[in-house]
Amino acid sequence: MAKTNTITVQGTKIKVASFKEEDYICLTDMVDGKKDGSRAADVIKNWIRNRSTIEFLGTWESLYNADFKVVEFDHFRKEAGLPTFTMSVTNWVESTAAKGLFSIKGRYGGTYAHRDIAFEFGTAISPVFKLHVIKEYQRLKEVESNKYSLEWNVRRILSKTNYKVHTDAVKKYIIPKTGYNEAKKWLEYATEADLLNIALFGCTAKQWKGSNPTRVLQGENIRDMASINELAILSNIESLNSTLIKNNINRKNRLKILIETVQEQKTSLNDIDIIKSLKKNSEATFIEAQNKKRN
Repeated sequence: MAKTNTITVQGTKIKVASFKEEDYICLTDMVDGKKDGSRAADVIKNWIRNRSTIEFLGTWESLYNADFKVVEFDHFRKEAGLPTFTMSVTNWVESTAAKGLFSIKGRYGGTYAHRDIAFEFGTAISPVFKLHVIKEYQRLKEVESNKYSLEWNVRRILSKTNYKVHTDAVKKYIIPKTGYNEAKKWLEYATEADLLNIALFGCTAKQWKGSNPTRVLQGENIRDMASINELAILSNIESLNSTLIKNNINRKNRLKILIETVQEQKTSLNDIDIIKSLKKNSEATFIEAQNKKRN
């Protein structure tokens, strides 16, 4: 499981799992909030065999799942409502290649549904409870959005701070050797900035602008599009390049070192997920504090 958060709804903890930027809410936990938790599987089975539920699930899959097996869905739709009709999440997923529902075992076990489907399920068990689920889910998304924006801004400020160190190194150690007059000094600054851009983004600022005219019109530049991890790496290689300049390493060798450093740091950050871990911990702390206030 890529990432799991928890929301608390009327005293019930409900897991929210994220896959490929889509959120899935644990239906099993939702049942625990309104009914006997030991009957969660039965409640979900009764809900999924309902004709209106089959219609809803089929429509959702048709809209968002290109691999959805419509023929099998039509068969279930015709059978739904008959006394002999039975259905389970596993049967639904395996027969139709559905992606909106799934069941897993283990620590984060239970039946999960895409948030759209989970909210529909909430109506079936309690419309009031459903509204509270939506409210807490929206609050979780707001917390995530605020934390991400804060972290991105901090990283952007750090990269700008280190860029001052970087330009000072260019001014002190490179420009005196070129003999450029005042009007052409900017060429060295731009060249060194693009050295960092090539190492990190694989292109110069000019090349990026040529490929993104709409973003340029909106006042954005190549570094405005950087992720949090990329900004962290940018801050590091600005400092590194300053040191390399001071040690009189030529530009060709500096680029090679910078590219190797970027690749190493990208691998480290992707494997360890330092930034995402910090975000998750800060979110958990914030949510825990909010829950204590309510209690």
